[in-house]
Amino acid sequence: MTAVEVVRSSVVPAPRAQVWARVVTAEGVADEFGPLLTMRFPAALVGATIADVPLGRPVGRAWILLGGVIPVEYDDLVLVDLEAPRYFHERSSLGACRVWEHRRELDALSDGSTRVTDTLRAEPRGVLPGPVVRMVVSLLFRHRHNRLVGKFSAQM
Repeated sequence: MTAVEVVRSSVVPAPRAQVWARVVTAEGVADEFGPLLTMRFPAALVGATIADVPLGRPVGRAWILLGGVIPVEYDDLVLVDLEAPRYFHERSSLGACRVWEHRRELDALSDGSTRVTDTLRAEPRGVLPGPVVRMVVSLLFRHRHNRLVGKFSAQM
C-alpha cells in the first residue's frame, strides 16, 4: 500500500508561545476537531499535555468521536520527538492506517503571528484506499486549521 502525504500550513494571529500552549492540550485538540468530531485523549494524559508525554513510548489510545459519543477512529498515540515550542512529531497507528505520522511545526513570524504547518503521512491498512485517506486527511486538517485560526482571530 502506498503512503499518503498531506501538508497544510496556516498563519495564526498570535505569538508562538500562545499557540503552542493551546495546540498541545486536550482541550485545544478537541476544539480543532469540533463541533462534529472530538478527540478524547488517553487517561495517561488527563491533566497533562502532549509536551509532557515520554518520547518513544505508547501513551494509550485516543478516540475520535462523532458528536462526542460515537467512536469513528482511534489513535494509538506515540510521540517520537518534541522541541517546545517549535514542534512535535507523532508516529502512531490508527484503525484505518498501520502508520500515522503527524509533525506539527510552529514558526514565529516577524509580525508576531505564527505559521503552523502540519505534515501528515499515512500508510492505509487497506480498509480505505489511499485516495480516500488523502481526501479525508486533507479535509480534516483544513477544518482543524480553520478552527485554530478562528480561535485566535476571535481573541483579537
